Amino acid sequence: MDARPLRFIGEPVDVEFDTPPLLEKQPGCPDRFVWREHTYRIAEVLGEWRDFGRRGRMARNMTPAHAAVASQRGSWGVGRFYFRVRTASGRVFDLYYDRAPKDAGARKGAWFLYRELALDDDQD
Repeated sequence: MDARPLRFIGEPVDVEFDTPPLLEKQPGCPDRFVWREHTYRIAEVLGEWRDFGRRGRMARNMTPAHAAVASQRGSWGVGRFYFRVRTASGRVFDLYYDRAPKDAGARKGAWFLYRELALDDDQD
């Protein structure tokens, strides 16, 4: 099953969990998200992946050996947890949790709705 992007969104969202994650900086997929004052219930997780790549000056502030380990496990404030989900209404979205703190007062990271997708169910 292939997915093709319908539109880029790139907006922050609020998420809701029936059971909060054990580790804030390593969350699982939420049960719902709120985007533009509408709540979307997640009916199915279609995929998930992580990206612990360091970019910009963050890519240059570690020795190569430490950077190799960090790219597999992550390091403080670096990394994203992506989830491809189908909502109860049938829409498909990619959303992610960005571990990067906004500033010293907001160290938890944030959730974003990345894009909306269409699934190509052709199985030739």
